[in-house]
Parts: sequence; C-alpha cells; structure tokens
Amino acid sequence: MKIRFVRKLQVNDVVAKDILSGEGKTLIKQGIKITRQSINFLRENLILYIYIEDEALNDIQTDPILDNLKQKTLAKLPRIFGSIYTGNYTDARQNLESVDELINHIFEKKWVNTNMYEIKTYDNYTYIHCLDTSIMVAFIGLEMKYEKSKLRDLCIAAILHDIGKIKIPNNILNKKSKLTDEEFELIKMHSVYGKEILEKVPFCTEAIIQGVYQHHERIDGKGYPTGTYDDEIGEFAKIISICDVFTAVSANRSYRQRFSPNDAYELILAGSGTKFDEGMVQKFRDVFFIYPLGACVKLTNGVEGYVVRQNKFFADRPVVRIIYDVKTQQKVDIYEINLLEHPNIAVESII
Repeated sequence: MKIRFVRKLQVNDVVAKDILSGEGKTLIKQGIKITRQSINFLRENLILYIYIEDEALNDIQTDPILDNLKQKTLAKLPRIFGSIYTGNYTDARQNLESVDELINHIFEKKWVNTNMYEIKTYDNYTYIHCLDTSIMVAFIGLEMKYEKSKLRDLCIAAILHDIGKIKIPNNILNKKSKLTDEEFELIKMHSVYGKEILEKVPFCTEAIIQGVYQHHERIDGKGYPTGTYDDEIGEFAKIISICDVFTAVSANRSYRQRFSPNDAYELILAGSGTKFDEGMVQKFRDVFFIYPLGACVKLTNGVEGYVVRQNKFFADRPVVRIIYDVKTQQKVDIYEINLLEHPNIAVESII
C-alpha cells in the first residue's frame, strides 16, 4: 500500500485501509474503488490523505490490531471523561479496560513502526487529541524502559491531560477569533481543574495527577499554572508536554492549518532546553519518524519514490524505493536509496 493525497487521487484507486472521520466513524471501507463522488466526499470531510493499494509496495505493512484498539478506546473516551467528572468512578475504571488493552498491545509488540505523519489523521477533536497524545507517550515510555504499570499510569495521565477543559465554556474552547486576555487566563485554568477533578479519583496515582497538572509547565519556568522550573517538573509532564504540542499543531484549527510533519518535528526540536526537557526531546527523536511508510517523496537529487523502511534513531533518513526521475520525466527501473548511507541526499518534499 501507499499514501496518496486526496488532491491526487484517481478514479479506480483502491482503498487499502478504512478511512475514518474526525469522530472515528468509517467513511469508506477498505477495498472500495475511488470515484469522483468519493473524492468530493473526502474533501468535504477534510481528509488530507488515504492509503491505496499498490502491487509494487505490497510489502509495506501497518498494524491493524493497533488501529482497531484505537477505535475501541476512542469510542469509550466520552464516557470515561463523563464518568470521572460526575464521580462514577466504577464505570470509569471499567471503561478504562480498553486503554489497558491498547497499552498491553504496545507493550508486547515493543516497537511499532510509528511515524509522526500518521499520528494525527483527524481534524482537531478533544478525544482524538488525547488518544493520540497517549499513544505517543506510550512509545516514549517504552524507549525509557518503563515497566507495564508505570507505562499504564503515563498513558492514563496523557489520556486525561485535558479533562479540566470540561469546566471551560465551549464558546471559549471553540472560539474562532483571537482569545481575549481574560479568556486565555480561563483556558490556562484547565490544568488546575484537571488536578482538582483527578484528586478525587481512587485509581489516579500522584504521578498521574502531577502529569496532568504540570503538562503546560516549561523547563525555563515560563509555563503555567505555577511557572515551575526544570527539576521541579515531573517526568510524566515532561513527556506529555512534547506529545501534547506535537499532536495539537498537527491538527487543523479554526484559526490555522495543521503543521506539516517536518514543521511540527522542527518545532519540538527548537523548544529543546527552553520549552522541553532536552533528554525527553532526544527520546522523541529516537522513537518517531517524519515520513510514513508508503509516503511519496521527492529527493534532492531529482528522483521520486515511496518510503518503504525506516532507520530507527534517524527520523528524516528513511529508505526510499525510487520509481521516477523528475529530470527525464520518465519512470525508472525500481531501486532503493537508503538515505542513511547517502548524507548528500535528503527528502525535499512529500508529494
């Protein structure tokens, strides 16, 4: 399979992976042929890209179990948030079993071919954002050799990091114009509200509560709610803050378009040592890839191809299967370039 932007879809392309809406509902199922009507339908639903079948790239595999577990967990999140807020902790704990399944799969598989392009497939939506943040922190926690119980607490903290927004009026959360100073101060209270809500929850540990309370603190002390510095910020919060920012900027917002994977990646690196802990940024770099498997890319030497493998610890240096030469405007005999072995060649753009 390969990734194709909706703007470049062709009639009779075959969908290789279910296409989901921002709420996690199936828009078009795997195996369906694309029509002009379905292209318009995808545009109306603000879908950026989809996976389509390609025999030359049939060795590229994704993780359908992870995809299914994400959908199962996503369906439970509104109830989990609601149950916690209303004090029905037994119901919340029962529904968190779907989170346990997700964590168990990630923990047992140890290393999934994650990439920062696919982490955010949907438009901005609170539950999607919290779920994607939780999945990202899980992989960083694995890289840090967390045992399963600690990894579970980290993921729950990430799942619940924005629960305090329940107490913020929707007209402020969804405001399309610039927030007033007063409105922004109210938004900043969601970390405090989250702490207050979770302090009453029997299954929330101190580490979970601290992760939620401090996830907007900065290493240089310029964060909120208390302006806490470096060593006073908990480890969970340091991890969540990176993944929270990445998933947030990777989503469409009413006042801006989503960042490209490259720009979102560079934003995190640029914040190392000021916004984010340097060691955690390095873990982020070690774990995540910029260009997803199946992405069509143009290289600086004038050829185009598809990403077929990743080089761990080198987010921007994948293995690319070359199929086209831009200079001659001709298809070429298929070959592969491992960018890790060719430092003079880089990805110029995703096409």
